[in-house]
Amino acid sequence: MRSHALLRIIPYVRPHARLLALAIALSFAEIMFEARIPVLTQQVIDGPIRQEAERHRLWPLIGLMIAFGISEVTLAFLRRRALSKASHAVEMNIRNDLYNHLQSLHVSFHDGWQSGQLLSRAIQDVGSIRRFVGFGLPFLVILSFQFVYIVSRLFSINTRLAVISTLGILPVGFISYTFGRQYRKIARRIQDQQGDLSTVVEESATGIRIIKAFGRGPEVRKKFRSAAELLRQSSMGWVRLSSRLWPMFGVFPNMVLALNLVIGGTAAIRGDITLGELTAFILFVQMLVWPLDAMGWIIAITEESRTATERLFEVFDTKPEIADRPGARVIETAEGKIVFDHVWFRYDGATDWVLKDVNLTIVPGETLALVGKTGCGKTTLAMLIPRLYDATQGRITLDGEDIADLTVSSLRGQIGVAFEDPILFSASVRENLIMGRPEATDDEISSALNTAQAEFVFELPFGLDTRVGEQGHTLSGGQRQRLALARAVLGHPRVLVLDDPLSSVDVHTEAAIEEALHRVLADVTAVLVVHRPSTLALADRVALLDGGTVVAVGTHHDLMATEPLYRAVLSQEAEEMEAVVEEVNA
Repeated sequence: MRSHALLRIIPYVRPHARLLALAIALSFAEIMFEARIPVLTQQVIDGPIRQEAERHRLWPLIGLMIAFGISEVTLAFLRRRALSKASHAVEMNIRNDLYNHLQSLHVSFHDGWQSGQLLSRAIQDVGSIRRFVGFGLPFLVILSFQFVYIVSRLFSINTRLAVISTLGILPVGFISYTFGRQYRKIARRIQDQQGDLSTVVEESATGIRIIKAFGRGPEVRKKFRSAAELLRQSSMGWVRLSSRLWPMFGVFPNMVLALNLVIGGTAAIRGDITLGELTAFILFVQMLVWPLDAMGWIIAITEESRTATERLFEVFDTKPEIADRPGARVIETAEGKIVFDHVWFRYDGATDWVLKDVNLTIVPGETLALVGKTGCGKTTLAMLIPRLYDATQGRITLDGEDIADLTVSSLRGQIGVAFEDPILFSASVRENLIMGRPEATDDEISSALNTAQAEFVFELPFGLDTRVGEQGHTLSGGQRQRLALARAVLGHPRVLVLDDPLSSVDVHTEAAIEEALHRVLADVTAVLVVHRPSTLALADRVALLDGGTVVAVGTHHDLMATEPLYRAVLSQEAEEMEAVVEEVNA
């Protein structure tokens, strides 16, 4: 993969090939203008300066040198603009595609990846590719042309000096190979460690309340220092490598220059070469110094980009496990009948089954509560309905159709979801609410807020346009949960999946929300993940889970009368709730 890694960005570069070709052409013209300066210098020295009769040509030649210099600067300006425009467009397109691909990937992919690693790829690695497209790639072509062209001009002036110069520069090729081979390993290590460090920073920022609450600041700082130290050590490896080899890119050209001065000066004294030719030759040799010195930068940029491309395509090559099947059907309006047909599920890489042979039918308009001990699979079962995960075995149908045969977008358009841990985005209240239904009117928003008992938003400084902080932490837990519930019911879904939607509200608010939810749930099919007994008042039937299996289904009263496990679970939940209330009151 390594030798072909950079070839994978060709589709992103191809639309801008003309712009890159223009930039390279401008560079070729720039080199040609620059190369005229030594020629004109030779003509000035061997002409007007040495010969009285040629003095009248002095100022015209100097004027030409100035004109060529201005032309060179103008072309350099245009070349930089063209390269910047092309490279930044490539960067934007890759970053957009990466983000879109991340959004398309299944939830289990994000479960297994560190957010800092993804952030590092989206920011730093894409930036490395931009530098390659805007500098490394074009200058590989430009400097190769400049090297060949300048060497040919050296041979046209003096073959002996040209041979000496060429042989003196050849070791630079070996140094370049050695530098690139060693830097390749360092570059990958540095980029991976940058991702690890980004993860530490991101987790520390999002978990700052937990860190402060438990007094874990010293431990977190130690973890950060450790990650930063690893990155520093790798960066110092790069410094040691570059300090050892990079100076060689300048040493050999300068040694060649010194040899030319000695040998060429001696030849000029003997009359084998004119002073103007020697001066032109020296100026041409100096034109080789910068390309050879820049070779280290180009190699470093190329290797960074190669590694960055590998890291990016580790993500791009991951195919969405939850995607539309060929011929998937769009569901316009669902009645809401849900059937779990011999459903088994386990998480990627796990050996233990979370759900085992689940068979369950939920009729349209019914509210089913899922009850069981912690870890029995309640939330996992609920999350299979909107296909946040796919069943490992068996199938789930909606109105008789396998949900895997429906388009993901149309399926989720029929389902409203509220999670136990409500997530809000750093945006306005309105933007958070209409995420599932952008066309919602103010009246519909007000109705949803009323259902969720979330009218407090109208008392915020800017009402619905008030921005909430990252993850909604400028609001209380109960306020966040009520907004998440309002978001779920706003889209008028045919199916509602609510994971303990009332866990963070007080008993008075809970009663008001339950009263409003009774009206909403009367017209939809709903699945409630229940962690507190009071929520069971919303349910028509209850499914009792134990060890990933549905062991009983019935009304609350029937299960209380016939199932000891059901009574034990509710008793435990009630005791835990009482303990929480006592702790809060204390």
